[in-house]
Amino acid sequence: MRRSRMIAVTSAVALATAGLGGLAASAGATTATTQATSAARTYYVLAKSGVSAAELASQLTRAGAKVTNKNAAIGLVTVTSTDARFASKARSLKGVQGAALNRAVGQAPTALKAKPDPVEKEHVFDKSRANGSTKVPAAPEGADPLDGLLWGHEMVDAFAARATETGDMVRVGILDTGVDGEHLDIAPNFDNALSRNFTTDIEAIDGPCETSDCIDPANVDDNGHGTHVAGTIGAALNGVGISGIAPDASIVNIRGGQDSGYFFLGPVVNALTYAGDTGIDVVNMSFYVDPWLYNCRGGAPEDQQFPEAVAEQNLIIDAMTRALGYATEHGVALVGALGNNHEDLSKPRHDFSSPDYDNPVYDWDTTPWERTIDNSKCLDLPTEGPSVIGVSALGPSERKSDFSNYTTDLTSGEIEVSAPGGWYRDGLGTSSYRTNGNLILSAAPLHVLQASGEVDKNGNITHLGRSFGVLKSCTNGKYNENTAECGYYQWLQGTSMAAPHASGVAALVVGAHGSGTSVEDFGLAAAMTRSILMDTARDHACPEGGTQSYTNVGRSAEFDATCVGTEDFNGFYGDGIVNAANAVE
Repeated sequence: MRRSRMIAVTSAVALATAGLGGLAASAGATTATTQATSAARTYYVLAKSGVSAAELASQLTRAGAKVTNKNAAIGLVTVTSTDARFASKARSLKGVQGAALNRAVGQAPTALKAKPDPVEKEHVFDKSRANGSTKVPAAPEGADPLDGLLWGHEMVDAFAARATETGDMVRVGILDTGVDGEHLDIAPNFDNALSRNFTTDIEAIDGPCETSDCIDPANVDDNGHGTHVAGTIGAALNGVGISGIAPDASIVNIRGGQDSGYFFLGPVVNALTYAGDTGIDVVNMSFYVDPWLYNCRGGAPEDQQFPEAVAEQNLIIDAMTRALGYATEHGVALVGALGNNHEDLSKPRHDFSSPDYDNPVYDWDTTPWERTIDNSKCLDLPTEGPSVIGVSALGPSERKSDFSNYTTDLTSGEIEVSAPGGWYRDGLGTSSYRTNGNLILSAAPLHVLQASGEVDKNGNITHLGRSFGVLKSCTNGKYNENTAECGYYQWLQGTSMAAPHASGVAALVVGAHGSGTSVEDFGLAAAMTRSILMDTARDHACPEGGTQSYTNVGRSAEFDATCVGTEDFNGFYGDGIVNAANAVE
């Protein structure tokens, strides 16, 4: 997949993006170049260690730039300048660690939102459900009506853990495309006061702005990905729909992703340092920082002819390393999705997802190009950043999902644990094969389902919605029936769905083992949360023979994966499958 670890909306393909996270070319505009122009452009400048953001900002102002944002926690300053050579000039200034243009990329001819993901969206159209509804198994005692469909909760023993811990003093940050704070299952646990949106809608990639300033309220998700993540972690146990793994945890939206599913450096960094400053205990990150799928220190071999490409990757690595470190030092346990490229992350490989450079103009081409990735110098961020808990995805059979990344170098630090992420093709030879029930069910914003045509304007699930397995649960306890208050739910798969299972268990770890007398001062050291999460994970051995083949379910041989290691720790499962019951004991 191209952007987030999983894309929730299926309707269209975005054709443009910004390189590091600010303003892209507006719809209908031509691609910008580095030739001299009177138009101001946005740049990121990172201070050297020991130089404050304020000091750097003053220096940049004297150099003729206009400062628009300062992140004091890590020394990242955002400026605008009309000088087309500003980035290279800034890098020569004393006290500057790195600088890069926030470059525009192409244009969107129409108002398009979100991109389909061939991994996540090859599955959910189930013709057998087109004229009916999903059969809902009986929920566990004391659970919510749709909880019988949450096989992932069962796999991680979430229902068993609930008797001991529910996460009632824990704050979980959702660093994603936003959270629908008014969803029936999210609202009871949604922290409006702390939630923030660090992004600005970019019409070229997100479609027309919904607000006059293009900044969505902090309780809005126009994509659906973030709301799905939030539901798995902390949907309320309220007699409607589903319940989360930590059903009493506070959900804090720290939005860093665009409506279209792109995640850029500035918003992501600001969200991470905000999490550290406001006492958030766990942050879920199911994405990678655009535009590079892998950021290579000094660039990949193919980048060497483009100095600005190298400078951008160096800047992203340095800024993200600082932001992740800052959050960890301030008590935030960081959980990241391992990625859906079915790749061995420890080996040299090819990156076909990062955008091309057009020398000597130095602007992005929207066509991806092939780069050679060396694991010793290239990082998938944030997942391969310091202290991030990398999570692989499993299907209901507990086998590695065909799309999930893995590793054959157990010293390289990519994977820590595994968790349910869904696998549509699981269950070969059984009635569950290629059914929505193999995916992960969680909350969905009503207006997103209406935009995709899965729910009509009156709140009724359409023929298309039934085909995709959309579910509806209302306050009268019934499914698919109109009442005044109803929640909507969709099936998705991906390591994006695995990470929130781990984040939910991490929230229970903090709740069970943390200290403090109120939500404001309650917490647990991030290293301790990580240690307990990993130590209490349920061991799972590699498949017999060490190789998992997926050709029998229609995948090409390139999906075949080799598992190395012991039952205690291996490249498919890490330290094991996260386990809530073990974690809270």
